[in-house]
Amino acid sequence: MRLEDYWGIGPKTSERLVSALGTSRAIEAIESADVRALVDAGLHRGRATRILRRANGEAGMDVLATGDTRSVYDDLLSLAAGHALTAHAADRIRVLTPLADREAVEERLDDVVAAREAWEGLGEADRERVVEAFDAYDDAEGSDLAAVETALALREAGLDHGPFAAVGELESERLRDAADALADVRGSIDPTAIDDGGEIEIARGADAELDRLRDRRDAAEELANSAFDVLDAVRDGSLRDFEALEAATVDRVASETGVDPATVRSVAPDDALDAADFVSATLRDLAAELEAEVAEREAAVAADIRERIGGMQAKTDEAGEADGNNGRGSAVTRAVNAVSDAAFLLSLARFAADHDLVRPTLVDDGIAVRNARNLFLAGEVQPVSYAVGTHSLAGDAGVASADAPPTGDRVSVLTGANSGGKTTLLETICAVALLASMGLPVPAEAAEVGAFDRIVFHRRHASFNAGVLESTLKSVVPPLVEDGRTLMLVDEFEAITEPGRAADLLNGLVTLTVERGALGVYVTHLAEDLSPLPDAARIDGIFAEGLTSDLALRVDYQPRFGTIGKSTPEFIVSRLVANASDRGVRAGFEHLAGAVGEEAVQRTLSDAEWTGDDE
Repeated sequence: MRLEDYWGIGPKTSERLVSALGTSRAIEAIESADVRALVDAGLHRGRATRILRRANGEAGMDVLATGDTRSVYDDLLSLAAGHALTAHAADRIRVLTPLADREAVEERLDDVVAAREAWEGLGEADRERVVEAFDAYDDAEGSDLAAVETALALREAGLDHGPFAAVGELESERLRDAADALADVRGSIDPTAIDDGGEIEIARGADAELDRLRDRRDAAEELANSAFDVLDAVRDGSLRDFEALEAATVDRVASETGVDPATVRSVAPDDALDAADFVSATLRDLAAELEAEVAEREAAVAADIRERIGGMQAKTDEAGEADGNNGRGSAVTRAVNAVSDAAFLLSLARFAADHDLVRPTLVDDGIAVRNARNLFLAGEVQPVSYAVGTHSLAGDAGVASADAPPTGDRVSVLTGANSGGKTTLLETICAVALLASMGLPVPAEAAEVGAFDRIVFHRRHASFNAGVLESTLKSVVPPLVEDGRTLMLVDEFEAITEPGRAADLLNGLVTLTVERGALGVYVTHLAEDLSPLPDAARIDGIFAEGLTSDLALRVDYQPRFGTIGKSTPEFIVSRLVANASDRGVRAGFEHLAGAVGEEAVQRTLSDAEWTGDDE
């Protein structure tokens, strides 16, 4: 496969990836969703993420039918990635996409829920130990040694079963053997280094004799690079003849390198042309001799490391658990893979635990939530229950009858007060549908979520011109009429054209949604202007209830089903009257109070315990 066959990779990007990684490694990075590799190769992180999302979830990306849907999707993944234990786990989270296969959704839900239970079951000390191990793993940039040590920490914390069974299959004794062997290696081991004799960089401290030989070689090479300085030094003094210069050179070199004089003498030339030739040839040949000794010792130490790690491979093979990784060492490779997967699952578990997410029930049709919360709102929020389509939450004993969403309606028209949370409810439903489609828990006490081929979320626009109307219709209608299951979440059509025509358009959209077998929630202030809706549609309302003592709008965010919500302008006018510091401006707002109902305004101000200026 060519790199340019992947979405988003043109000739220039392909050339950059090949130059930095090579074709095979670049393809491997794309197929394994390795964001870091693409970023290190010079791609912007956002571009790398988009490429990998398409490469690994092309069908799922079609679910994101509008820019606003994609915005919620991006925000959800950014929020989840903020709970990641490692940089690579964060990258893996950012490239999650909706899953087209329902079995894959169930499988991921199984893993994430089990991982959350395991995480919450740990004691505080074990959690800290696991976090510290992953911090060290990240600092070491995922080295083999760090992976093995992290796997040991996971086992010691008890994260070795269920979704972490791959960690449990790694025997502690073999992991410790691997850690000991890898501690003698600098960096990660090349996959060919065990069986095929590939290079192993041996760390300092792994072998005392090797360290001694390296020190002597380094000293000899340093002298060889400054041969004329050595010549000047040995000439300094009264040397009687060339033989005395040779002896002085041997003594000085032996002294500064730690090599015995006999060895230095053995490499000295017998036919030097002059003093300079003698000194430079002696140093050059000594450095070569010592390099050969270092290479011989390195080969012996590397062979020992190969035997130790290779021994682990042999033991694993005897147990019938070989992984076919061409000698890298099954225990090491499996530890690397197990730790990467554990970091990913534990990161999602922490996200679910910190936001109290629950497993949704996957259904064929409909979306229903009980006490759902918007993840993007700070502070304490009022949960809401809502549904469109067929569901079973209406009969749930945990839902008060007044708050129980009706079942069977395909479309709802949501009405109510300004700042009443209607758009927030649409965003919440969109987030629940997206999280469930990715196999992730959702922010609710309970939820039933169908499978959607497209999610159309469209926020209101402040502009009022024909261009916005046209672009909006082109955004929401095509996905609605495509084959498959569509969820429509559309906010305030009246913001993009005059109210009378907006009501006509909304009637048409509601009817079309029902006819296409889609589900929809449409927010509007024009419910009273709508023609009779299809039997499968209903009208719901959110109500403002007054002002708080600090003049904030007090809203019951739980929609009332089958009821038109009121915009209650008297509450807004009441707040303007209360906040007006200029006597003339206040008089103007009081005049408006008479227009919207002076008695209602005065009652609101009284309920808010406000007292104005008596003058």
